[in-house]
Amino acid sequence: MGLVGALGVGRQRRVIVALGVLLLVVVGVLVVTGAAWSSGRLERRCDLLAEARIARADIVTGSGDRVLVIGDSWSAGRGLAHPGDSWPSQLAGRVHVDGFTGSGFSEHASPCAGRSYADRVDQALQRTGARPDLVVLEGGLNETDRSADAIRSGVRRVLERLEDRGIPARDIVIVGPVAAPRRAAGVPRVDGILADEAARADVLYLSMVNLRLPYLDDRLHPTVEGHREFGQAVAALL
Repeated sequence: MGLVGALGVGRQRRVIVALGVLLLVVVGVLVVTGAAWSSGRLERRCDLLAEARIARADIVTGSGDRVLVIGDSWSAGRGLAHPGDSWPSQLAGRVHVDGFTGSGFSEHASPCAGRSYADRVDQALQRTGARPDLVVLEGGLNETDRSADAIRSGVRRVLERLEDRGIPARDIVIVGPVAAPRRAAGVPRVDGILADEAARADVLYLSMVNLRLPYLDDRLHPTVEGHREFGQAVAALL
């Protein structure tokens, strides 16, 4: 006699229902636990990136006019043995850097909350110690998957925040993304959006989409030489 005969149809149905409920509970526990682990990993990663941001901000290069660079991993020096070798070190003046890996103009370019350029303006200005003579906003590679509206909104937010803090459009420069191999397909669209927004706000825009650089194995971040070339290209256009 099989299991169906031994248990009877009624009992069999109750067993199946009970097993189904148990399976749902187990799946629910795994989902919740996985979400908690994922949340914990994200929080730890965001903490590490925040520490890297502070470490790079502590490195001030050059002398003369005060320059503030707000940017992403390229500004932060992601992947470099010495983050101070990142591209802003090639700019003339006393250069302060606020770089947060994974961030961008748009609010959710980074999964770490409150890390868009607009969100970081006040802290960046505070660390600079005095009103900068020039503010450089560098980025776009982390926004190849963001909507045009999200990018436009982010640009307008950071420009408005800077204006509210006494930084006029004439003292702001936006540096667009280079077509890094890993995200090259999405760069022209972002470049066009940033160029349009800069023109709308009467802000100088430097398009870097055609610049060719050497990259690390991740095909996203430049080598030390790549940073040097990028920084020198930006400096030459300023």
